[in-house]
Amino acid sequence: MSRKQSTADWVFEQQVMPHINAVTKHMRSQYLSLGTTKIEDEACTLGNVFRRHGRYKQAMELYERALAENEKTSRGDHPDTLRTVHNMALIFDGQGQYQRALELFERALAGYKKALEVDHPDILSIVKNMASVFTNQGQYEKALEWYERALAGSENTLGVDHPDTLRTVHNMALIFGHQGQYQRALEFYERALAGSENALGVDHPDTLSTVNNMASVFANQGQYEKALEWYERALAGREKALGVDHPNTLNTVNNMAFVFNKQGRYEKALEWYERALAGSEKALGVDHPDTLGTVNNMASVFGNQGQYEKALEWFERALAGYEKALGVDHPDTFRTVRNMALIFDNQGQYQRALEFYERALAGSEKALGVDHSDTLSTVNNMASVFGNQGQYEKALEWYERALAGSENALGVDHPDTLSTVSNMALVFANQGQYEKALEWYERALAGKEKALGVDHPDTLSTVNNMASVFGNQGQYEKAREWYARALAGRVKALGVDHPHTQETLHALVNPHKSMGQTGQPRSLQACMYAPKSPHNSEYD
Repeated sequence: MSRKQSTADWVFEQQVMPHINAVTKHMRSQYLSLGTTKIEDEACTLGNVFRRHGRYKQAMELYERALAENEKTSRGDHPDTLRTVHNMALIFDGQGQYQRALELFERALAGYKKALEVDHPDILSIVKNMASVFTNQGQYEKALEWYERALAGSENTLGVDHPDTLRTVHNMALIFGHQGQYQRALEFYERALAGSENALGVDHPDTLSTVNNMASVFANQGQYEKALEWYERALAGREKALGVDHPNTLNTVNNMAFVFNKQGRYEKALEWYERALAGSEKALGVDHPDTLGTVNNMASVFGNQGQYEKALEWFERALAGYEKALGVDHPDTFRTVRNMALIFDNQGQYQRALEFYERALAGSEKALGVDHSDTLSTVNNMASVFGNQGQYEKALEWYERALAGSENALGVDHPDTLSTVSNMALVFANQGQYEKALEWYERALAGKEKALGVDHPDTLSTVNNMASVFGNQGQYEKAREWYARALAGRVKALGVDHPHTQETLHALVNPHKSMGQTGQPRSLQACMYAPKSPHNSEYD
């Protein structure tokens, strides 16, 4: 099924969903017990519809019934059986049950290898989807290996400019973005974009997905105005091609709100999140994961505004929805738990913050592993709580754990690694070990300038914090120099009214009354929707 056809089908399916629900109910009560091949095939078709719309429970019920009947009739390696296994794996991936997803993908792959050539499109589809699972697990190098395998096969059988080939290039770019290799990500996105524009046109959904994800890279680089320009391009195209309430359109709206939030334009961020929320509730329902993601993001804005009680209300709404729709052990569920912990930390409720972080940590270690970036982020945040409690040695132990994991999983120059380095410097500063603090800040600064650029907000935070150390040492002239450098960069990157810019301005005027340093990153987990696996291959 082509991407264009799939998009058109999604819109039509949403329009006739009440009828689809009625047909499914009728089939369950009248026909599924007959167990004929035709009935089971129709059940799979309906399951595909529910899966595309995020209704995993209903889809899984139909798939399981079809699979059971196929296995009864000795159709274990029949293509229809393998397609059902493949689609069940996609559901487990969407539910965050990654090991179960891999088991089913491996079963489908083994079945197809018996009958098909290694570069057959059906086999390559499974290879790409397994790569997507490895991406979601944070196993980026392994994911790249599988995508490279799929890319070589696709180039060989379909050609370098075929849409399936370009989708694999797109997905590899997404991994480079996760790894913090932003320039390489842009190179791959540019290749995908040029090919997609040539083969499919500038307004095709695949083309617009690449535009959207390039904007996400610019946002991660701190180039917020450039990110907005590219998001506006994606938004205009998606509204034209898909409609204003299509999920892809709404995730671009969400992403623009994300940028406004990063810029400190909180009211504008809320306006755009409210637009995304209204559309998502209408198109997908109040308990759909995409809807809940926007609820989570609005909570993050309230937290950034210091409206902590309101933030907790919205996070609680997101949490209840995630637990219902995805389960208590899904990554999105415990990311929301982590966000609530950060609110409690900001309120000075340190014990409660630790309780919620411990819950998030246990879930993340179980579902994703001890070295996944989500797990390490929670370890980093727990260290921050210990630092806020004045337990500096314990804070350093936890930061060291986060640092070792991040260096191993992401590399020494990844932004997450460098943020932990900055946070350790903050602890040394709070202990009065100013020279040691400067050594660690210098390490963080060199890495950030290399990885992110001299004007990235995270780089400027380190500059600002080094100025604070100089002020604490009584080197007021040097402190002013570094505050002036941070101020110039923040005005350029964030604007004069951003809270961080105002903080630096105040410190520059009164370097002997420094407002102190800030750890990084302990940001609320807002979602920028460059989808985890934007081009999953599907069987329908």
